[in-house]
Amino acid sequence: MSKTKITAEPGKQEFFVTREFDASRELVFKAHTDPKLYTQWLGPRRLTMRLEKFEPRSGGMWRYIHKDKDGTEYGFHGVIHEVLPPERMIDTFEFEGLPEKGHVALQTLRLQELPGGRTRLTVQAVFQSVADRDGMIQSGAEEGMNESYERLDELLKEQREGQRHEKTPMQQAAT
Repeated sequence: MSKTKITAEPGKQEFFVTREFDASRELVFKAHTDPKLYTQWLGPRRLTMRLEKFEPRSGGMWRYIHKDKDGTEYGFHGVIHEVLPPERMIDTFEFEGLPEKGHVALQTLRLQELPGGRTRLTVQAVFQSVADRDGMIQSGAEEGMNESYERLDELLKEQREGQRHEKTPMQQAAT
């Protein structure tokens, strides 16, 4: 299992997130675009997730709500600008809980195939200002990303093990 690395250079409006997974690029991409998988790993364990809209295609929209044990809801939404399976997805990201609207980040997810069936995930998030970027980091985004990607590691392991136990049509015909 890899650790999530977040890089934010002083004075820049962006940060980078990198992490490696013991899974194929196709499987990691699927976990980002299949709503049934997406809801199983995104966000901290202490929050529930409701996916209200999820259109993983160029021009699609997404919206989800995290809810804590006290019933407080945290909404997020965005627009998907590009989906290039299994290597890239570009979308916007906005937290709905800020007093003023318009703090939108542009995110680019890149998946790089590594030897041994592994994948390196890189996310570049570009904000409208350094203050917006710093606010996102200070809001606990790093903790949330770490826990989300730990959950994704667990899900990918389950998915890989499930694939190993599935029979091919040829194997099924032989039984």
